[in-house]
Amino acid sequence: MLIRRETPADHPAVRAVTAAAFARPEQPVPIEVTLLDALRASDAWLPALSLVATDDEGAVVGHVVCTRGHVDTTPVLGLGPLSVAPAHQRRGVGLALMHATLGAADALDEPLVALLGNPAYYTRYGFRRSTDHHITPPNASWGPHFQVRTLTAYSNDLQGQFAYAEPFDEV
Repeated sequence: MLIRRETPADHPAVRAVTAAAFARPEQPVPIEVTLLDALRASDAWLPALSLVATDDEGAVVGHVVCTRGHVDTTPVLGLGPLSVAPAHQRRGVGLALMHATLGAADALDEPLVALLGNPAYYTRYGFRRSTDHHITPPNASWGPHFQVRTLTAYSNDLQGQFAYAEPFDEV
């Protein structure tokens, strides 16, 4: 497996992986695909933080993206969606994508990464409940599912309300 930056040629494969990863019988096009398309078209898109995992033949089998979010007025990152093709799930693809993304974000001097997800899964990457860092989730009902991972550039005075990129509010 290779983790690399997404290229424009990868867009159809990334869309297909995201659709397969989040497929639901009642929803022909998963909301995550719509979100990904909207994020890619927004000012919040950060090409350096859109990564793909490829198999030995070069086929895209996973994708993750971080886009520009904010804690009050301070720029931070919002992670998601993270997608792995069903045939490649539980084989370390998501693990590799998360480690690569966190490493890239840290190298770019980002202070933190926020996400909405299962605490039992994401704590293995160092994510903690956002309120442990005095960061308020966009929706109070998210409770322990809204988490942040601080990076080297993080400072304890970074506190306040988190806001995802605008497309998150539109889908």
